[in-house]
Amino acid sequence: MKITVVGLDLAKNVFHAICCNQQGKVIKKKMLKRPELLGFFTQIESCLVGMEACASAYYWARELKALGHTVKLIPAQHVKAFLRGNKNDYNDALAISEAVVRPEMRFVAIKTVEQQDIQALHRLRSLCIKERTALSNQLRALLAEYGIVFPKGIATLRRQLARIQYDEQSPLTAFFKLSLARGYAQLQQLEEYISAYTKTLEQHVKALEACQHLKTIPGYGSIVASAFYTEVGNGAAYRRGRDVSASLGLVPRQHSTGGKENLLGISKRGNGYLRSLLVHGARSVVNQAKRKEDKLSVWINHIRLTRGYNKATVALANKMARMGWAVLKNNTVYQPTFNLALD
Repeated sequence: MKITVVGLDLAKNVFHAICCNQQGKVIKKKMLKRPELLGFFTQIESCLVGMEACASAYYWARELKALGHTVKLIPAQHVKAFLRGNKNDYNDALAISEAVVRPEMRFVAIKTVEQQDIQALHRLRSLCIKERTALSNQLRALLAEYGIVFPKGIATLRRQLARIQYDEQSPLTAFFKLSLARGYAQLQQLEEYISAYTKTLEQHVKALEACQHLKTIPGYGSIVASAFYTEVGNGAAYRRGRDVSASLGLVPRQHSTGGKENLLGISKRGNGYLRSLLVHGARSVVNQAKRKEDKLSVWINHIRLTRGYNKATVALANKMARMGWAVLKNNTVYQPTFNLALD
């Protein structure tokens, strides 16, 4: 019998595949070790392969597509509904094979190597920022135990640490000053890493036409544009701009029943890192809008006046996601005259 659908449960070293025919009947089960996986798919005819969008999924999706197969990645939470019986690798693969053929299933776009390169830079930069914040808080707490408290801000902390190490009038012992010096050196090193990652991202963005188009949108800088491009790609995976903002958790949650609609706060689904970047970018635009009179600023000021600052910021972040999709999908630049009618 011809294999038309394969549900593949991914892992680090041992994979499980369920092969089904056109009627959905299981005709083959296979446990595959990592070196055997591509060889197995080389031996079967081109078919639809479903996988969960989890670790290493993009790599295997690209490899299987190169062999002539059609590959679709499914969010793990959507596969769960098709799981029957106890959880094991074969049952997971069977659930994937059933979920991948559903006509209304939502799939995840396969990232290119270029998109993954940019994503890796963002991940490393974000990790350094978290470590810098943790180290700064630790140093502040230790100094507070000696009665020394600094104003907020990384720049203030850096300046005061550089000064206090050589302050002979401070109540700090020589032993603690040595530990403080090492903490300060660690903080400087993290700052250098963050700066290096940021410069690399900016240089990479200059070479990408899509990111340059995104930067024409208010609120988009190199960091936001590169992160958005990494997530959305060319926009072909989404039918409309609202689907992008919904996937990023920038639309209201719905809890409706009996014909009564009840909208709550934003859903906060999807990529929280990109959502936070969009909100930060939107906040800078909202702060500047009160001194401007263009259409977008008038719209922002109206929302801010009637609904408040925070809701205006999130509403603009939602609109920025829609505008970003339109720019990528149509391979164009931001056009202010059309910014209020994007779908």
